Amino acid sequence: MSNTNNAEFLFDFGSPNAYFCHKVIPAIEARTGQRITYVPILLGGLFKLANNRSPMEAFAAIPNKRAYDAHDIERFVRKHGLSAYRFNPHFPVNTLKIMRGACAAQALGCFERYVDVVYAAMWEQGRKMADDGEIAAVLGAGGLDAAAIAAKSQEAEVKAALLANTERAHARGAFGSPSFFVGDELWFGKERLREVEEAMVGG
Repeated sequence: MSNTNNAEFLFDFGSPNAYFCHKVIPAIEARTGQRITYVPILLGGLFKLANNRSPMEAFAAIPNKRAYDAHDIERFVRKHGLSAYRFNPHFPVNTLKIMRGACAAQALGCFERYVDVVYAAMWEQGRKMADDGEIAAVLGAGGLDAAAIAAKSQEAEVKAALLANTERAHARGAFGSPSFFVGDELWFGKERLREVEEAMVGG
């Protein structure tokens, strides 16, 4: 597959909407014949840089908005057949360890498998993915070298890579996840997947 449009997906495992995008991306790639590059960012860090807040916090006092968001998720799940989805009972989860783990997995050559395993743990299995033991158990069960990923996650280069991704995302205009760039054009949210696909094919 080519990647002539430089399509990028800025993600943090802590966002259920980013999980939904992850599950739909393969179909977009198949239709367009292009790959979407995954870019791990730290959502909490991006929120601070952008002076943003999580939807749970921002809309805590707006019951109708929270009800709409829940209904919107139900519609998306039905539309795309995402029957494995379960809301994580530990939400919100501090994702620093697993996002550093994503950068470590990139360096170790097991990134795609790592992303699949961690997303499933977060949004299908309800695992507590801020806990070291839980992370190790999940990765091991997924056929990954949990010890190697944990060790790599502590290296200065890996920590710096996650920070640089996050700072670059903010500098380019991003303020949350899921965010997409097609070239220099920013699209935010699972609701913009159709526009992302159109931009990828030059529509």
